[in-house]
Amino acid sequence: METRTLGRTGRSVSVVGLGTWQLGADWGDVSDDDALATLGAAAQEGVTFFDTADVYGDGRSEQLIGKFQRERTAENAAQITVATKMGRRAEQVPENYVLDNFREWTDRSRRNLGVDTLDLVQLHCPPTSVYSDDAVYDALDTLVDEGVMAAYGVSVEKVEEALAAIARPNVATVQIIANAFRLKPLEQVFPAAAEAGVGIIVRVPLASGLLSGKYDAATTFADDDHRTFNRDGSAFDVGETFSGVDYETGIAAAKDFGALVESQAPDGVTSAQAAITWLWQHPEVSSVIPGARNIEQARSNAAAGRVPPLGDDFDQGVRRIYDEHLRAVIHPQW
Repeated sequence: METRTLGRTGRSVSVVGLGTWQLGADWGDVSDDDALATLGAAAQEGVTFFDTADVYGDGRSEQLIGKFQRERTAENAAQITVATKMGRRAEQVPENYVLDNFREWTDRSRRNLGVDTLDLVQLHCPPTSVYSDDAVYDALDTLVDEGVMAAYGVSVEKVEEALAAIARPNVATVQIIANAFRLKPLEQVFPAAAEAGVGIIVRVPLASGLLSGKYDAATTFADDDHRTFNRDGSAFDVGETFSGVDYETGIAAAKDFGALVESQAPDGVTSAQAAITWLWQHPEVSSVIPGARNIEQARSNAAAGRVPPLGDDFDQGVRRIYDEHLRAVIHPQW
């Protein structure tokens, strides 16, 4: 699989990584054995970047990654960079983003992962004003100087938050939602990050599964799945669920995307793989982090990292679908 430099971390990572929210069992039950097998399948396929957070399963995702790393065999020991996130364990007010809390949160993550130094720590979608607070970055710099973390970045909801962070000299990465149904980051964040040398980590690349082409109007999700309980944004930013697209509109756009894949993508490439491929083939992207709940999903997602170039016609098709179905309602929001 192709690798790229992860922004100012200087680390080389696979263009397709693994998001591990699902492995915390926040989207339904995933056993320890299944979670470890999923991590192993991804690593075997060349994935060298895992993304997690201290709140995924209240730390379970971090703990499983730590266990996996300790138990890896010599023949499966390519270096994996683990990025975690912090900040969602407290009330979401700017006053909580201070050094003492950062110490508490990172100490917990270090215990969960079983490491002395965290590879990359990202602020986990804090209030917008946090991204412009000098004291926040001073505190993060302190923890780098002390060896608690090797580098830090931010995870954002909005383009304006990403641009504020990119302007900071020691921000290594920006994680942002981008996909065929969310193009504003490609137009504004990607160029700014590339110019600054900041890595782009793309989350929600399948719009919570819409771009897999497997859902229709009759599809239902479990009660504890955010695709059921967060469609109105009552639990967290609605943009995290189906990229903020109302479900009926998303299904219609996904049908058009499936037709584009069938006509323009190489034979055998699924809709999900095409959606992931189209993202990482933007050179500004360091890694795309689709989630996986099982071995098959992990292997299929990783295979997207080996798809040949999709080309200009595919790109133009994505933009046509966005303009026809989504731009008017999605573009102004994030």
